[in-house]
Amino acid sequence: MKRLLVIRLSALGDVIHTIPAVVALRGHFHIGWAVEPAYAELVEIVAGVEAIPVTLKRWSAAPAARRAVLRYDVAVDFQGLIKAAALAWASGAPERYGFDRDAIREKPALLFTNRQVAVDRSRHVIDWNMDLARAVFPGAPMPSVDFTPFATVNRQPITDNPVILLPGAGKPEKQWPIERFRELATRLGRRALAVWGPGEEELAARIGCRIAPRTNLRELAGILRHAEVVVGGDTGPLHLAAALGTKVVGLYGPTDPRRNGPYGQLHRCVSTFETTKSMDSIGVDDVMELI
Repeated sequence: MKRLLVIRLSALGDVIHTIPAVVALRGHFHIGWAVEPAYAELVEIVAGVEAIPVTLKRWSAAPAARRAVLRYDVAVDFQGLIKAAALAWASGAPERYGFDRDAIREKPALLFTNRQVAVDRSRHVIDWNMDLARAVFPGAPMPSVDFTPFATVNRQPITDNPVILLPGAGKPEKQWPIERFRELATRLGRRALAVWGPGEEELAARIGCRIAPRTNLRELAGILRHAEVVVGGDTGPLHLAAALGTKVVGLYGPTDPRRNGPYGQLHRCVSTFETTKSMDSIGVDDVMELI
């Protein structure tokens, strides 16, 4: 069986969006997935493939990363960045797949791939990734992926089914104003629960509702799985909630929900992408209506 190297280093939402394509290829190749250490357990439990923990936050880590990904027959760069495509080249794989010029984020990455795949950019990124997988193995069907084995109960379990509020986001422009979260929490009363990640505890506290305890990624999944609804912007925990089958309300301004929305729940997004592209333009009444 051929050895295939998957490259999608980060972030949480992007790793989640890559898992279906990897599962579609799983029965046809021996797969290793180069991914940042924080997501290695997610890859192994949900995608069911070998995780190769790689960090490239510092270019000084590149030699170790190259050694980790040697001796593959095929490499697939799902990331579209120079550092990811360079790993594909470093693997020694004679076949190196990636997105074409229209879909790739960093054009010089094209120098490191030799099978460049066109995708329909009007569709969701999960569909982009499936197109890339089908270029590697034609006819690969969209798989059913079960994320629930990854979810564990937190040390301080949440015993009700709350409406979870996610105030954080990877970029400030993706954050809904905290005063809107505060008003939403006031309307929800005891149903509201703020969930936070690294560096976000103070932000969550400013909402003025209950706050979840500190969690690791699997504990976070446990809380999200048992929520009634999860409300948040274009951020990893929102995509994790959607993958777990929990109902979500996505808040979208600068990013297009058709590409980056909660897969299977795009109709549950409040979006200003076609108008102002501003999170400030999303009103509390619109969010409450969807909840």
